[in-house]
Amino acid sequence: MADVIANMSMSLDGFVADPEDRVDHLFEWYNNGDVEVSTSVGWSFNTSEASAKMLRGAMEDLGVLITGRRLFDLTGGWGGMHPMGVPVFVVTHKEPADWPHPDAPFTFVTDGVASAVEQAKKVAGDKNVAVASTTIAQQCLNLGLLDGVQVDLVPVLLGQGVRLFDHLDALTELTDPEVTEGTRVTHLFYRVKRA
Repeated sequence: MADVIANMSMSLDGFVADPEDRVDHLFEWYNNGDVEVSTSVGWSFNTSEASAKMLRGAMEDLGVLITGRRLFDLTGGWGGMHPMGVPVFVVTHKEPADWPHPDAPFTFVTDGVASAVEQAKKVAGDKNVAVASTTIAQQCLNLGLLDGVQVDLVPVLLGQGVRLFDHLDALTELTDPEVTEGTRVTHLFYRVKRA
């Protein structure tokens, strides 16, 4: 069965974007090495060997992505195809009226995060469901729907911006991390402890 894993690049002081929603400093690790990693839809990254190994494994295990409407809008819906080439479930209050890619593998979920996770897990099968949205990740944690947290920790201090872990209802314990040291990034993977 699919695991639901929050995945974000984050500054050392806990931000996943600056106040203007820019992520430039946080995504530099995707292109700071000489090992090419290609996605199924033609995107490519050049990372360190350690980051490439981690990224390839994550891509092989990825079946579906869940995001929120805010990120969907900020990226222009990735032009109808997410860089990872997987189906995308967008949690939103209202479907976009002018979505120019009706045949794209995007599903707009208007009945909440739990419904999005349930639908995404069915589509993912044995592969993972990645949650790439701060608000949706927080809601998943609060609802007990998150199985793991992957943080790509970047050695930069943004000082302000969008935090990954705001608005949590209760204490959440995680396992000790699996650590992969890349160039200008430390990849940390934690499983969520169940009571």
